[in-house]
Amino acid sequence: MKTRFVLPLVVFGLLVVMFYFALVQIGKGEYNPRDIPSPLVGRPAPSFILPTVADPGVELDDAAFAEHPVSLFNVWASWCTACRQEHPFLMELARQGAVAIYGLNYKDQRADARQWLSRFGDPYLASAFDAEGRVGIDWGVYGVPETFVVDRAGRVRHKHIGPLTRKVWDEKIMPLLATIRAEES
Repeated sequence: MKTRFVLPLVVFGLLVVMFYFALVQIGKGEYNPRDIPSPLVGRPAPSFILPTVADPGVELDDAAFAEHPVSLFNVWASWCTACRQEHPFLMELARQGAVAIYGLNYKDQRADARQWLSRFGDPYLASAFDAEGRVGIDWGVYGVPETFVVDRAGRVRHKHIGPLTRKVWDEKIMPLLATIRAEES
């Protein structure tokens, strides 16, 4: 009879301790629940050939990454609220020429995507049009926005889930870009 009450209390106590340690780690910046490891990191980027958003007669493929020491591959959609949040920062990066930026327009309508880029600006050297989301699946995309860092050899070096911000750029992406560029020298 007593164990019937003790077991739930023990389980509850363990959950409280587990949540306490998670909150402490989050508070210290040591744990971010959005940091979901990608099995692609350190591996070759999935191959793709897709028409571009701008022109269905022009294709973008993964060979584009070989043209630059390092590239960002940003997954976006016109219907994505968080994409609109990160877009001014992508425009700033493009104006500065900080890094080559390619896009993957994910599960969208071409007309909507084109209108969105026309209205807010186009930071992409080219943006592939993935209406069905098949390439997104190959890349392990489960939501937008997501941004991948890809080196000249076509290896995925990092995956960021959520809007790209100045803080993420300064703390994670820029140091990685410096490392990749140094490796190439």
